Amino acid sequence: MSQLTDPNSSTRRTFLGRASSGLGTLALASLLERSGTVRPVHAADAVQLPEHRRGVVSQLHHPAKIKRVIWLYMAGGMSHLETWDPKPKLKELHGQPMPESVTKGQQIAQLQGAKLNCFGPQHDFVKYGKSGLEFSSIWPELGAKAADEMCLVRSMFTEAINHDPAHTFMNTGTMIAGRPSMGAWLLYGLGSDADNLPGFVVMVSTGNFGQKQPIAARQWHSGFIPSRFQGVEFRSKGDPVLYVGNPAGVSRGRQEDLVNTLNEVNRLSNERLDDPEIATRIAQYEMAFKMQSGVPDLMDLSQEPKHIFDLYGTKGGDGSFAANCLLARRLAERGSRFIQLYHRDWDHHGAVKAHSQGTAAEVDRGAAALITDLKQRGMLDETLIVFGSEFGRTPMAQGDGRDHHLAGFTMWLAGGGIKGGMAYGATDDFGYHAVENRTHVNDIHATILHLMGIDHLKLTYRFQGRDFRLTDIGRKVIQPI
Repeated sequence: MSQLTDPNSSTRRTFLGRASSGLGTLALASLLERSGTVRPVHAADAVQLPEHRRGVVSQLHHPAKIKRVIWLYMAGGMSHLETWDPKPKLKELHGQPMPESVTKGQQIAQLQGAKLNCFGPQHDFVKYGKSGLEFSSIWPELGAKAADEMCLVRSMFTEAINHDPAHTFMNTGTMIAGRPSMGAWLLYGLGSDADNLPGFVVMVSTGNFGQKQPIAARQWHSGFIPSRFQGVEFRSKGDPVLYVGNPAGVSRGRQEDLVNTLNEVNRLSNERLDDPEIATRIAQYEMAFKMQSGVPDLMDLSQEPKHIFDLYGTKGGDGSFAANCLLARRLAERGSRFIQLYHRDWDHHGAVKAHSQGTAAEVDRGAAALITDLKQRGMLDETLIVFGSEFGRTPMAQGDGRDHHLAGFTMWLAGGGIKGGMAYGATDDFGYHAVENRTHVNDIHATILHLMGIDHLKLTYRFQGRDFRLTDIGRKVIQPI
């Protein structure tokens, strides 16, 4: 395994590296020996990676099923009860008091102390595809084009009941701010196949219905691992990256000379200081220079045929979720490892019937088009699509809406290594508790890493004397799906 050093150990190594005594040399050797970040793999189980990848994992722990992840993140807390999880019993009891046995002692957000009445699903549920997978009628495009590719995980639960810590938990595996995000872990472990674009790209679209909770940039940060692994946000309208072009009078050749000179100075500094952030600075200058050709090529949609624009329902560049889905496919073609699309419009404390239908219409066509497009290009088998929110919504009424809910909700996965046309796990008759095949957020993380060829227990990073990992101290791969 190649090794990436702990940033805290760099200062110690620099100090000891300058020392001339034998004690300093011995101490330095000891530090270097302890700085491994990926645990050893038995040679019989290892799968050699191509040399052009630039992550710390030189050998996969087992054969990978996929090359990349596209995470369709429905920010705001999608109600599973209007979307993916049919509950006829809850519908039957609409307006009646919620049994105290269901809610007693449970963590509740804004409904704390209020009268808790059952609030039945507000949309009909339909069986779709050859598999007869049942979900809400507000998803006609996904139902018609993608049902047999989707695996609904109806038994999700999380540990955070408010938006920001729940986003942090979903993205980093913990509610503690400052940890590396999922995409950063993947980039750190596997590197990127992209030559002139970032390996981890984030795009955000905003809808017209639910409340618009902010999405902090630390949701795609690298935390305590070197910052060259953090995500790069592309704007959804206009130039995706500001100032990526050269100013007037500066040719590409002159720009290349400048970048090369700066990087040579940085390399000399790095030889003296052994600082991961200097290595990051070198990598970022090089990536910025490459993006001057990569980004315009990415955004040039002139070669996309009419039927593709018709499929997505966009010409691109309009800031919509569908336009971002089209760019996600183009990023996937160009080697980006982790692509995350946030859509901010799912916070439905009121008018959940109309607003869930409206927000679903904003994303249904784009999500279905992305799956269809990848499949017709032969890319779906090597791509994992993840779709879901930071948590679900209560089966109790909050006026004509629903409150935050952490004890049971739904996410779905599709693509490489996933069994389509099935539902896994279940909540109780009220949609309150995940009761069958309970699935923790970290189980999703472990499963994603597994599909990428990584054992989630072995991808670690030593920081402040402890080996950290995305899935922290527990959890499992969801083998049945």
